[in-house]
Amino acid sequence: MKIGVDLDGVVFDSEKEFRIYSEIYDIIELKQNSKINNKELRFQDRFNWTQKEIQGFLNKYHKPIILKSNYMPGAKEVLNLLKKDGHSLIVITARGGMNKDIIKLTEERFKQDGMDIFDKYYWATENKHEVCEKENIDIMIDDSYEKCKSISSSKIKTIYLKDAASYDLEENEYLKTLYNWGEIYRYIKENEIKK
Repeated sequence: MKIGVDLDGVVFDSEKEFRIYSEIYDIIELKQNSKINNKELRFQDRFNWTQKEIQGFLNKYHKPIILKSNYMPGAKEVLNLLKKDGHSLIVITARGGMNKDIIKLTEERFKQDGMDIFDKYYWATENKHEVCEKENIDIMIDDSYEKCKSISSSKIKTIYLKDAASYDLEENEYLKTLYNWGEIYRYIKENEIKK
């Protein structure tokens, strides 16, 4: 099978780091409490920040968070199992859209960590459903409510990896909400049997 994989919040715990440091930035540096919606995934949508405040956060925290974020528990192991099982793994991520330098740093990290197992990369991708259609993706793994809705509405099986306060999605034959990489592996194996 062809499996599409998002990076932030799926392979790396960077989304958790962004949530932590956006809280600190809002309270300590901006000296305010401007949170408007804790269920939003992107920090830009969780706070009522001006463009200048968003840019200030990005300037200070974006690159350090990307560089220090850990792999999600089980991500490395399951991705390696999927590769060993003969699946094609394609990265489809928005990473690199805010800072192109992050692409090279991520590729270097994958090599250093023995994770250069991906067959193809789509960086700085906002319209993930288009890439999924173009690549004939069988299953896409993402943590974005909106991306999962969009991809699954294109009749592509989509795993909504839910790891934090976020919106619920109604499951259907193309959309499954899961909470960890062990569940993801089981789901893919079950779908492999059905194919």
